Amino acid sequence: MKIAAKDLEVCYGENRILKGISLAPGEGSLLGVIGPNGSGKTTLLKTLSNILKPRSGVVYLNGSEIGSLTSRETARNLAVVPQDTGVGFDFTAYELVLMGRTPHIGRFEKESRTDRNIAADAMRLTHTEDLKDRLVTTLSGGERQKVVIAKALSQEPNVLLLDEPTANLDIKNQLEVMGLIKNAVIGRGITAIMAIHDINLAARYCDEMMLLRLGEIYASGPPKAVLTKENIKAVFGVESLVTDGPEDGSVYVIPLSTLEKEEQTG
Repeated sequence: MKIAAKDLEVCYGENRILKGISLAPGEGSLLGVIGPNGSGKTTLLKTLSNILKPRSGVVYLNGSEIGSLTSRETARNLAVVPQDTGVGFDFTAYELVLMGRTPHIGRFEKESRTDRNIAADAMRLTHTEDLKDRLVTTLSGGERQKVVIAKALSQEPNVLLLDEPTANLDIKNQLEVMGLIKNAVIGRGITAIMAIHDINLAARYCDEMMLLRLGEIYASGPPKAVLTKENIKAVFGVESLVTDGPEDGSVYVIPLSTLEKEEQTG
């Protein structure tokens, strides 16, 4: 496994945010992490990327405990696309993507032709080559998100972590971004873990899903096994219709009504 976690418990002060989290997604697969606000999705990604240290449990990256690796070793194998992709400086899109090569470049070295070629390839893969000379601060939300994904891919990671990659994007850009992620996972054999609110997008593109409730895994497995009306009712407090998608047969959830608090199970 390129990334795995065993029995993670994460706390903020005395508040326990995650409990008993274990995962081991397959190579070249996309795992979608879903759950209500406050269920621990972002905290899980921060723990997997070694930004947060668990109170107990361990994260493995390429078979090594992630806490034993240097930041450079981690960045050579794991890339993160954060929820906030804003850039406060006037870099061009190409300059930002080239920054993804930083873990592979010595402290006093300049990027090589190979580094520049890898950055250019990442922009071609994400269809952002036409944006290379644009300032990132002038890009639309969808354009900027694709450029940030290109930067992550230029790291040549084995593992890609994404926090709400389709947030605040219109329908077209949501589909384009999800398609880029899926193509990178398949084409490069990357293991990707993605926190996402849109459960229908997750069901369409993810190989596996993990449903969090109050910081614990409520259900995990293929989308059709996770997205049942019973699970959605218990975790989200919503009555729903669960059916097959109109084109590809993926599971599709139609929310119908919210429950009164006392009706929610658990």
